[in-house]
This record gives sequence, C-alpha cells and structure tokens, in this order.
Amino acid sequence: MGQHSGIGVLDKAVQILEAAAAEPAALAALVERTGLPRATTHRLAVALEAHDLLRRDSEGRFTLGAKVTALAAQSGVDPLLEHAAAVLAWLRDESGESAQLYRREGNDRVCVAVAERRTGLRTTVPIGARLPLTAGSGAQVLCAWEPPAALGDLLSRAQFSERILAEVRRRGWAQSVAQREAGVASVSAPVRGAEGAVLAAVSISGPIERLGRAPGQRFAPVVQAAARRLSRR
Repeated sequence: MGQHSGIGVLDKAVQILEAAAAEPAALAALVERTGLPRATTHRLAVALEAHDLLRRDSEGRFTLGAKVTALAAQSGVDPLLEHAAAVLAWLRDESGESAQLYRREGNDRVCVAVAERRTGLRTTVPIGARLPLTAGSGAQVLCAWEPPAALGDLLSRAQFSERILAEVRRRGWAQSVAQREAGVASVSAPVRGAEGAVLAAVSISGPIERLGRAPGQRFAPVVQAAARRLSRR
C-alpha cells in the first residue's frame, strides 16, 4: 500500500491513513489492511488522532479527521474546493443567506467551504465543523443516493425516513426546518461528479423566521443552480 520513503514511521502512518480513508475501520481492521503489528498500529493511530488527522466515529472506528479536509482546502488542488468559494459567494448573494458545502466522512458531514451572510442574523458553520448525518437537509442529500449498505444503522437514528430520502431523490433537493437545530431552516442539493455520483451537498441555512416553514419552495431553484455550477466545474 503506497510508496516507501525510507522513513519507517512516516510510511507506516501513511499506510494507516490510507486504510482509514478507504472505509471507517476499527483497530483490528486497520491491522488487517496494513499488515502492521497491532501495538504499532494502535500507537500511530492514536498519535494521528491527537493531531486530528484521524478521528473515531460513533462506533469507535477510525476515519479521517477534520484536519485532512482543512489541509486539502488550503492546498488549492481539490477541484471542488477550488471553485467552491466563488459559487458559494454567488449563492449567498442570490439567496441572501449563508451558504455551505458539506462532504461525508464516515457517519458525519464535514463543512469544507462557507460563505457567510454579511449582515443581520445568520447561522455560522465553521470550516471543519462536523455535523451528524442524522439530521438536516445536507445530511438528507448525502444519504439519499447512498446504497442501503453504506448507511448501516444511520436511518434507525435519523430524524428523517427512507420515504423522505425517496422524495429527495425524486425532486433533487432537500429541506429541513428545526431538524438539526431549533430555529434554523436549510435547503440543500447534490453536487455530482463526472459519472453522476454525489460528491457533496451544497446548502443555505438561516433562521426559520426568514426562510419560512417550507424553504424549498422558495430557495430550491437557486440552490440547485449552485449545485449544477459546482458539478460542471
């Protein structure tokens, strides 16, 4: 797995990161995937966790940490993130609300880009923030096109049902009202790769008093337009 630099501890750490990136993994699975001794795997995984390069999900499995996303964002080499700032700024200006971009990491969604509303009451989601995949329109979008096996027991804990996800797939967008946070509404749409796979969810969010109890009716077209812009790029 991977290349060898001649610096053993670094090579082993990279092996562990690659193993966790493939799929969330308990310690035993990391040992199996890397072929490293259990004690070595545990020591390096815990060290990577301390630097937020790895984290543990709700089931105790190792998965990539928020710092991986943050470093990728700073590098400017990720095509999605490279264009996200301009598209989210456009979405913010068109909708008048804060805009976010989320990716799935394990059983979480991670905010990888934002464009905050300039004035007035707004919802703030910092880059690197981890939110559960069990609530919110962004979570609905990231779950809706996943095969059931990839969701595990998420739906049993989610505040939305398979029926809701089927509706998200049918209309191409999701909405939530006070689902993740009291007083907050949001609308999200999928960002797709060249082969149609959902790569991320683009969202707007704000107070219910401004977005209303059926925010999708008003904001879905502009959120979908932003998602299409990112998908094309």
